[in-house]
Amino acid sequence: MEMSNKTARELWLEVKANPNRARFGFGRRAALVNIDLQKAYTKIDEFKTAYETDPHQLDYVNSLAAQFRQLNWPVIWTYVAYMDSGEDAGVWGTRTNTPDSLQNIKFKSRRSEFDDRLRINRQQDVIYCKKMPSAFFETQLQSLLVWHQVDTVILTGGSTSGCIRATAVDSLSRGYRTIVPEECVADKHESYHYANLTDLMLKYADVVSVSDVSAWLTQQGADRGNLA
Repeated sequence: MEMSNKTARELWLEVKANPNRARFGFGRRAALVNIDLQKAYTKIDEFKTAYETDPHQLDYVNSLAAQFRQLNWPVIWTYVAYMDSGEDAGVWGTRTNTPDSLQNIKFKSRRSEFDDRLRINRQQDVIYCKKMPSAFFETQLQSLLVWHQVDTVILTGGSTSGCIRATAVDSLSRGYRTIVPEECVADKHESYHYANLTDLMLKYADVVSVSDVSAWLTQQGADRGNLA
C-alpha cells in the first residue's frame, strides 16, 4: 500500500489535474438521477444530518433538470423514508435509535420532504422512495432507463461517500456510462467527500464540472435542431 501524508483534498486535486486521465465519456442519451435532496440532508440550519459542500449545489441541479426536460430525457428524484416501525430500513437502521437516525426519517415527516429550493416537475419527473444506499436497489430505475434507451447516468445529490458512490457502482455494473458533476454532490466532511471523488474518478465514473455536463446537454439540443 502506498503511504502518503497528503490530505484527501490534495490527492483529489492531483487526480483531477492529470490531463491524461482516461474517461468513459458521454453516450447518446442520458438520465439525471438526483439522490436524496431532502431536508434531512440539505437543511443545515435545522438538522444535524444535513451537510453542504457547494452552496450553489441545488441551483446547479435545477439548471440541469431544466435542460433534461427540454430534451425530453428522464429526470429522477429519490428520497428515503421509512415506516413507523423502521423495519423497512432493515439492519441498516439498527446501530442507533435517536431522532437523527436513518430509520426515523418517517413518511410525511419534515425530514423526508424535498428541499423547497428544488424545482421538481411532479407531472413530468419521476420520484422514487428508496430504502438502501443505491438508487437502483429495489426501485424501478433500471426498467425506466431501459425504456428510455439510456446509456449514460448523471448523478447528483448526496452523500458522495454513501448513496452517490453506491449508485455509481451499481450504474457502472449495469453497463452505464456514469457521470458525477463535482459541484452537484456533497458530503458531511471534506475528507469523505474528496476521498470518494478520487475513488469514483479512478474506478467507477467520470467526475467532471457541471459546466461540462451543461455544455454537452446544450450540444445535444443543438444537434437535434440541426436534424429538424
